[in-house]
Amino acid sequence: MVDGEAFAADAREAVYRAIHTRRDVRDQFLSDPLPDDLVRRLLKAAHAAPSVGFMQPWSFILVRSEETKQAAWEAFSKANAEAEAMFADEKRDLYRSLKLEGIRKAPLSIIVTCDPDRAGPVVLGRTHNPRMDVYSTVCAVQNLWLAARAEGVGVGWVSIFRDNDVRALLGIPERIEIVAWLCLGYVRELYQEPELAVKGWRQRLDLDQLICEERWRERS
Repeated sequence: MVDGEAFAADAREAVYRAIHTRRDVRDQFLSDPLPDDLVRRLLKAAHAAPSVGFMQPWSFILVRSEETKQAAWEAFSKANAEAEAMFADEKRDLYRSLKLEGIRKAPLSIIVTCDPDRAGPVVLGRTHNPRMDVYSTVCAVQNLWLAARAEGVGVGWVSIFRDNDVRALLGIPERIEIVAWLCLGYVRELYQEPELAVKGWRQRLDLDQLICEERWRERS
């Protein structure tokens, strides 16, 4: 057992600062490579995430090759055109204006996967909710993201692609779930507020409207 008391005020403030200033970076990446020791620290932060049944279902594929990143960008572009067509006309111009260039601009991509079989067929805590392995893996993504913010590294989560395209590109077996394609690189500046809020796509919801006491109620 170790001390469980609250952090000192400056350390506590640093944690909250990382949380509240974290951003999804799309186009502000610098080309400077990330040092190996820094990447290792970020991966260790991800690997320290909580996981149900201590299953630790995550794995990390590091991609630096320009050839691989270009192929990924082409797969993304195909899916992005499909996504654009799904929005109403008044949203399409705004969608098109969002610069989603992280895959090619960021010096490093980390693909986070989930292995549902790593802890065996019966996992403590997953017996009644089979998605707990994926939820645990998302905790690893968040850990990495917050650590990256503290290190001055921007992160962008690319989710617009067809799984089969990424599986074929990276040799990922069918039984392994692809959770996140993360683009990482140094950034000089970040948006003060989330970029999608700044550009009018969607605004942050009122927290008070999302809190229920004792039982569910619909948000007004």
